[in-house]
Amino acid sequence: MGRGVAVVTGASSGIGAATARRLVTEGYDVVAAARRAGRLKNLAAETGCRAQVLDVTSQASVDELAAAVESCAVLVNNAGGAFGLAPIATASDEDWQRMYAVNVLGTLRVTRALLPKLLASGDGVVVNLTSTAGHGVYEGGAGYTAAKHAQHALSETLRLELCGQPVRVVEIAPGMVATEEFSLVRFGGDQARADAVYAGVPDPLTADDIADCIAWAVTRPAHVNVDLMVVRPRAQAASHKVHRVSVADT
Repeated sequence: MGRGVAVVTGASSGIGAATARRLVTEGYDVVAAARRAGRLKNLAAETGCRAQVLDVTSQASVDELAAAVESCAVLVNNAGGAFGLAPIATASDEDWQRMYAVNVLGTLRVTRALLPKLLASGDGVVVNLTSTAGHGVYEGGAGYTAAKHAQHALSETLRLELCGQPVRVVEIAPGMVATEEFSLVRFGGDQARADAVYAGVPDPLTADDIADCIAWAVTRPAHVNVDLMVVRPRAQAASHKVHRVSVADT
């Protein structure tokens, strides 16, 4: 017997795609939602999940998603991203607006749209993918950390507002996860800058590691809520403390 419908946003690559794959193996009827239809089509062919084109910055698109799913037991708000690494003195309004639009308002729109169905399921789970950036700050990261702090506050508030109702709210806050696109997007396609983020870091987390955490959290018994899971690679003791191995050490 299946576990019900699980909607995963930002599912065309990285953590979202890995989560869609993993939740299919856990017995969920997965709706993989993202902007890139071609990638979703390939994911659906590979896993048997359902593809749904979604732009979380568009209310009309979110409404289409809500109309397309007849029920929902799990929502994984994974769509997000970082844009730029400029200090506040030279920060781009556009970059900040994009980060808020996707990370914060996107989470709000999709959660609000699917909440009635999550409640109707009798045991709904909302998983918000934030970041260790939502629990600390670093130079050049004000826009992203502010957006992720806001997403963390949204998660905490939603849990208070739903207290006594059959929906659990889980926050997963990953540290360094080496995916194919996150840093590349942040640096506008500059591969050298993207590669430098993980240079010398032994065994950063993978998308599958985070998908494993999500799967574990959503499959706990209905009375068990995993409020917050902070997940870092062993090489990262804190956002500012990362062990790197030089070429001479290898």
